[in-house]
Amino acid sequence: MRSWTDTLRFAFQPVVNLMTGGVVALEILARPESGDVLAEARRDPELDGLLAVSALRAAVRRETLLPLHVNVFAGTLADLGGLQPLHDAVREAGRLPWEVTLDVCPPYTHVPRRALLDAVAVLRRQGFRIAADGVGDGDAPLRLLTDLAPELVKLDASLLARPAAVRAMRVLCEESGALLAVEGVETEAQCAVARAAGAQLAQGELFAPPARLPTVDVYVPPGSPGLVPPRSGPSVRQFVRPAALLPATASAGRVRALLTGSPDVSGVLLVDRDGVPVRSVHRSRFLLSMSGRYGHALYADRPAAKLGDPPRTVGVDATAWEVLDVVAVGGPNRTSDDVAVVDARGRCAGVVRLADLVRALAESRVEEAAGLNPLTRLPGSDAITAEVDRRIAAGRAFALSWLDVDRFKQVNDGAGFAAGDELIRAVGRALLQAAAGETRVGHIGGDDFLVLTDPDGLDPLAASVLDVPWSADGRPVTLSLATVLCAPGSVPDHRRAAACLAPLKKAAKALRGASWVLGRADAPGHEIRRGTDRTTAPAG
Repeated sequence: MRSWTDTLRFAFQPVVNLMTGGVVALEILARPESGDVLAEARRDPELDGLLAVSALRAAVRRETLLPLHVNVFAGTLADLGGLQPLHDAVREAGRLPWEVTLDVCPPYTHVPRRALLDAVAVLRRQGFRIAADGVGDGDAPLRLLTDLAPELVKLDASLLARPAAVRAMRVLCEESGALLAVEGVETEAQCAVARAAGAQLAQGELFAPPARLPTVDVYVPPGSPGLVPPRSGPSVRQFVRPAALLPATASAGRVRALLTGSPDVSGVLLVDRDGVPVRSVHRSRFLLSMSGRYGHALYADRPAAKLGDPPRTVGVDATAWEVLDVVAVGGPNRTSDDVAVVDARGRCAGVVRLADLVRALAESRVEEAAGLNPLTRLPGSDAITAEVDRRIAAGRAFALSWLDVDRFKQVNDGAGFAAGDELIRAVGRALLQAAAGETRVGHIGGDDFLVLTDPDGLDPLAASVLDVPWSADGRPVTLSLATVLCAPGSVPDHRRAAACLAPLKKAAKALRGASWVLGRADAPGHEIRRGTDRTTAPAG
């Protein structure tokens, strides 16, 4: 009698990094030739656990070095309290648990929450990484999602029709330290939306369909990278490639076999029992040592660590610029070495290559320069409004201010455009000097500036520009400042925030002298912080 294993095959689908275009992992998908073993597995935790073990063994038989994604139902984890047979199978195959991500799949309804969280904690202690699968088209409660604290959140492609929801999930992922992936991407338009909304990873028919043989030959449409944190530079998470890992005790012969059989591998990291990198073996330098007249005889059976270097590492929260700082330390012969990316426990989560960083940073600088005002070298309104939308999505309070020069046309007509330009540059410099923390300053043209800051940063900002005696070619000049305070939930997007700011600017311009008007997005009226009403005659 044939069992379910006789009619079950597995397919592999690449998980693609949208920044580098490289394959970062393979998801193993069950493909039964008959029947619906997945429906049975949903009802039978023991069967689902066996499927996970079978999936892993199918991948091992294909000798792929890429990290793996194995699917398992949430109910299975809660019922079994973990997956010890899978952990044993990983060890037997010579793989490391942190090279395997468990995609926890819905349904979650009726799954005991505490039992699921306890099982996930067991899996993490064993070294597995956790992904929340089917988010957006399943029944995962938001509270449970935050409690799971997955290393990866996989969104259903249907959410791409609602980019604001994808952006909001990106913000949530940033807060929790997770990566964001989109599944089921079928068109270049969907890929563009995923990038623009900030997704770092994706998979789907567009890149490569599921196939019986693992592949790294994928199609990734050209395009701009997703959202990156302003000022600090792109996150290193966007550039992580799979690492070739071997135990710290591996022989030089074993490393040589891996490198000669895998021409795309640029180096090998030797890790201890906990997955912490202890030595870094660079491909070219290692093979050069082994190819000498007596190299193989001398080193083949000796520990490869003797031919390695101390690893250069960065945390998963590092920026691309911080990686460049690490690369700059040490001799010039190591500039092409991969940099290991480690998690909070010091375990290797992958590597980054210098070429990926340099290319992306160069592109981001070109894009940034194109958006800068040529007079002040400050970003335009797009950069500020994008950050406004991010803070709205994150549920953060913020203050949006509009600053301009009073009667600027008369200043230009009387003092000349050169004096007017110098005044604008000086105001821009003053705003930048006063910008602390996460304050963003933009020059939207002419004499108009936008400033985004936290509410508690308003007074120092106002003082820095309103308490200064401004002049153009000796002619006294005053500034007007209008601010709208936006509490969480008070505005849906930057357009509404700008609409709330417009009447406040008009009110500030109606005042005499240096002026400041403050309003709230969720309340009518405004408060006059500086300036006097023009209809009121001055005293004396």
